[in-house]
Amino acid sequence: MPYSEHKSNPYDKEHAENILSVSSLNRMARSLLERNFPAVIVEGEISNLAIPSSGHWYLTLKDKSSQIRCAMFVNRNRMVRFKPQNGNQIIVRGRLSIYEGRGDYQLLLDGMEEAGDGALQRAFEQLKAKLLGEGLFADTQKQTMLSHYRHVGVITSATGAAIQDILSVFARRFPATRITLLPVAVQGRDAADEIVSAIQLANKLTEKLGIEALIIGRGGGSLEDLQAFNEERVARAIFASELPICSAVGHEVDFTIADFVADLRAPTPSAAAEQLSPDQAEYFELLITYNTQFQSAIKLAIRQGTQRLVWIAKQLKHPDRRLQEQAQNLDRLDLRLRKAMKTLISAQRSDLMQARRGLLASSPKQLLEYNHIRLSASHSRLDQSLRTQLVARRSSLAALSRSLNSVSPLNTLARGYSITYDSALKVIHSSDEVKVGATITSRLGKGEITSTVSEVSSEVSKRVAKPAS
Repeated sequence: MPYSEHKSNPYDKEHAENILSVSSLNRMARSLLERNFPAVIVEGEISNLAIPSSGHWYLTLKDKSSQIRCAMFVNRNRMVRFKPQNGNQIIVRGRLSIYEGRGDYQLLLDGMEEAGDGALQRAFEQLKAKLLGEGLFADTQKQTMLSHYRHVGVITSATGAAIQDILSVFARRFPATRITLLPVAVQGRDAADEIVSAIQLANKLTEKLGIEALIIGRGGGSLEDLQAFNEERVARAIFASELPICSAVGHEVDFTIADFVADLRAPTPSAAAEQLSPDQAEYFELLITYNTQFQSAIKLAIRQGTQRLVWIAKQLKHPDRRLQEQAQNLDRLDLRLRKAMKTLISAQRSDLMQARRGLLASSPKQLLEYNHIRLSASHSRLDQSLRTQLVARRSSLAALSRSLNSVSPLNTLARGYSITYDSALKVIHSSDEVKVGATITSRLGKGEITSTVSEVSSEVSKRVAKPAS
């Protein structure tokens, strides 16, 4: 019996819907691989590196026992900061896929870095994510940095180029700014601890030194060289600082954890000095502008004042002219008076004489003399009143002093009485408060007597003390 008649043949037409093309199989495998391996980080050695005219990179990543083909397209490899070569040990980040055209299993690269910095970079990213989650990078936590400080502290190496660049910029832009260097190591094992100590010292001595802001920085270098500024303890010291801090680490392309935590990030130490210092040339230009505006305002005020004086002068009449007008008026009146009744003339003359007497009576000299006499009299009355009140007050004070002295305990003691109190300085009012053997102290008018009780009696002695002679 033929095989085809008794057994199912997977290649029969009835199973044709289950048959895949090569393209379909590769596509399914690619989808499955990309879905289950969205992103991986792999370390290995470069081999078979090819860079065609398209700019894409093709290479094989291998270790001692295995290898995998890799591709890094031009839009991704532009961000790589070194030139890869065969034999380089690298760390790559990418996603697994399949090149459908050949069915090749491959790794599509999104990032690449040299293995020497790889561990540091991973630690950098982990710390960055941690501090970001804690809010140390939040803008709400940052202090406002001014464009002008009277005293700036600089935390950097005393022998590096950074301090020279900072001093040069301040000297050029605003030489009046005071600079205090807090020297530290900027790389090496002890660098982070020294930076933390310098930040804490600057904050501790703020009032004594008068430092208003800090610049923390150094020149550029590798990731390992900048490691001190990527330490967690340095980041937390910057965050805890009460002084505002400007971070200026490396070159413009370098970013450190200190840059993210600091209140202000400057791309270079020189840029930090420029951001914290005003340009004196701008001040001079502003001063010239203000001076010009002031002079213009003064000239305008003088011109307006002059114009007002001229206008007032035009409104005023000369005294001679006014006198002439008045004389003419008097002449007209005289003529009218002469034509009037002689009786009326006599009455007018009488009124004139009376007015003259009144004018003399109201002379300023007489008024001043009269007021001077009144003032002298008032001064005498005031002086007498004060003396009377002073005598009365002194008498009242003496009476009060006598009354106070009569009820004073010290006066009572002076008459021969005493105040007795126990070792706890509690005043004894009754013999019941004292036991035999107790130490008591009696305060007299002059001095004290300390005694030991040998006998206690509740009966009052009939003996009467004689007054002191």
